[in-house]
Amino acid sequence: MAARAYVLITLETSLPQQVVERLNQVRSVVGVHEVIGPYDVVVELEADTYEDLTAVLRQQIRPIKGIRTTVTCPWM
Repeated sequence: MAARAYVLITLETSLPQQVVERLNQVRSVVGVHEVIGPYDVVVELEADTYEDLTAVLRQQIRPIKGIRTTVTCPWM
């Protein structure tokens, strides 16, 4: 079974389109949604394992310039 998660993201920048473009380039990202509320972007992730999801978050998503915080919500 694939590992899946929603990632709730707050941004540092007032130009979210640059962050959204970078997120769409990440292989495990299956959806990127700009939202209004306490978070700026919700990302849908899917990978083979939860360890793979963690690696994607640490190595490819959190380092993106303009991302302030992330909250990961795994689901099955």
